[in-house]
Amino acid sequence: MVSFTDNDIKAVQTIRTLALDTVNKANSGHPGAPMGMAPAAHVLFSKFFKANPSNSKWANRDRFVLSNGHACALQYVLLHLLGYKVTLDDLKSFRQLDSITPGHPELGVTDGIEVTTGPLGQGFANAVGLAIAQAHLGATFNKDGFPIFDNHTYMFTGDGCLMEGVSAEAASLAGHLKLGNLIAIYDDNKISIDGDTNIAFTEDVAKRFESYDWQVIVVENGDSDLAAIHDAIAKAQAETTKPTIIQLRTTIGFGSKDQGTHGVHGNPLKKDDTIEIKKKFGFNPEEFFAVPNETKEIYAGIAKKGAETEAAWEKLFGDYATKYPEEAADIKRRIDGKLPDGWEKALPTFTPADPAVASRKLSETLLAKLSVAIPELVSGSADLTPSNLTRWGNAVDFQPPSSGLGDYSGRYIRYGVREHGMGAIMNGLAAYGPNLVIPAAGTFLNFVSYAAGAVRLAALSHQRVIWVATHDSIGLGEDGPTHQPIETVAHFRALPNCNVWRPADGNETSGAYHSALTSTRTPSILALTRQNLPQLEGSSIENAIKGAYVLRDVKDAALTFIATGSEVSLAVETADLLAKDGINARIVSAPCLEIFAQQSREYQLQVLPDGHPVISIEAYTSFGWGKLAHESISLDTFGASAPAAAVYKKFGLTSDVISTKAKKVIEFYKSIQVVSPLNKAL
Repeated sequence: MVSFTDNDIKAVQTIRTLALDTVNKANSGHPGAPMGMAPAAHVLFSKFFKANPSNSKWANRDRFVLSNGHACALQYVLLHLLGYKVTLDDLKSFRQLDSITPGHPELGVTDGIEVTTGPLGQGFANAVGLAIAQAHLGATFNKDGFPIFDNHTYMFTGDGCLMEGVSAEAASLAGHLKLGNLIAIYDDNKISIDGDTNIAFTEDVAKRFESYDWQVIVVENGDSDLAAIHDAIAKAQAETTKPTIIQLRTTIGFGSKDQGTHGVHGNPLKKDDTIEIKKKFGFNPEEFFAVPNETKEIYAGIAKKGAETEAAWEKLFGDYATKYPEEAADIKRRIDGKLPDGWEKALPTFTPADPAVASRKLSETLLAKLSVAIPELVSGSADLTPSNLTRWGNAVDFQPPSSGLGDYSGRYIRYGVREHGMGAIMNGLAAYGPNLVIPAAGTFLNFVSYAAGAVRLAALSHQRVIWVATHDSIGLGEDGPTHQPIETVAHFRALPNCNVWRPADGNETSGAYHSALTSTRTPSILALTRQNLPQLEGSSIENAIKGAYVLRDVKDAALTFIATGSEVSLAVETADLLAKDGINARIVSAPCLEIFAQQSREYQLQVLPDGHPVISIEAYTSFGWGKLAHESISLDTFGASAPAAAVYKKFGLTSDVISTKAKKVIEFYKSIQVVSPLNKAL
């Protein structure tokens, strides 16, 4: 029986007052949830959480996700008390320019933060990804007597997270997968920004999660019943066949005169209220950022125990390495962030003599080869496996062993029709390592838009996540404008730190995978065709990974076509047509504009030189092409439902129409001194 002392109560009040001081000093932030969740935080981190603050990247640490990221003052306070690289001065710099304590938790900014949270529900799904990663790695590497990967993922969540659809997608999948290593603590304070949740959120959360096949535990007094909180977490740990949500009844802003109201949700508390709170909790109201010695001793003890736990694991791993040297070497390579030696040999190359193939089919070939060369590569699809072609032939599905459908060592995840949940779960998979698991998964390009929130957070978090986005244009044909992406690529090209690839043939598809796997701090979206593409003269992996290159050069060029994906072969066809009229056209293939933008100015101007107009050809919106082309031949309306060739003809994306337009462009620019679109003052 675990007992709690007056010093534990003092530690809880310390967490509350530190969070209060942190928000008040910034005059910005959310004090209510930290004050309400302080007891659960203290119990979790003092009695259960397995981590070493002096080595925040220890591979088998427990993971903690604050899905309700607006409550981050709580997390920063805990990180400080536990001994992570977060000082009192950092707490005093909360939400200030260039501090390591930003307004919501950000991966890579603050020591001990596992994922970037803030947009509600994302962290919930990230936690599911972290739990999947542990289950997979445990099934892959653990041996009898050697639990190398056996950590838990703990997550705090709130009403806002549970209202967002992304959390429902992830929770449903987590229940199906029977992730017994996942424990969510739900801050059931019945308050959102607009007021009491009874204005919009009156569902029975417990029944919903029971229907997802989660264990549901209710703690009636989350404000002060430390023993009940402890027993709930212990019961959650004991349940290994399903995830657990602990419905913790709390009072937002506990201790404030406005406790239990939305008034303490997102605003600093008034001075008189702060004074009374500190008096109530036994603190000097004139003292700020105070940490009693008793609290320091408790948390120093936690840190010491964490270091001892890691040391024991290191000894276990040493013994494991002696008995299972190949497995240990693989684990160490992944932890060191290295891909297997010679993995690039798995990338196939192509010549114009090879048959025309859809780039989604080329991707399938690549995934089959890369799955052997890179064992940490994990694939999946949002219920579009036969269309995305994301599953290699002998793949094992990641499924609970009891299902008979696969096992946890499997490397193919059936996400179901849950694009947004899939994206956020992939972010969690990537966060576990970051090289222990490399996630890739497929959907139609148009439906990556459903997951835009997750893609944005992957980019912000510098995570290697690979989207296999097939059916990439009007070329998908009969499914029509509901499925044909027009603006999607422009959206993601506008997103900082996101590489959008649109390969034109087999070599460029290999190049896209090469870049996606080596861009360790950037997500990649691979836009792939349903229709067959010819293998191009002049393409190569080496050229493709520069982002854009001269596919065909000519003397005395009258213009340059710059195109992507399926429109590159259309540019070739058009150039051949123009040549019959004595007009010389250069061709630039640009599979990834973001990578091209990173090349030297000298190289860029070799690709797009002064002296003649540049015309872009792409079956998307023209938006964004002004940076690289004088004129654009594109599609600034929705598509149509018909066979692909008919749709291309309807919108004038044919060689005869484009050649006619090209002649008009040449004539227009004949009397103008033409400089490269790249030559700008700023």
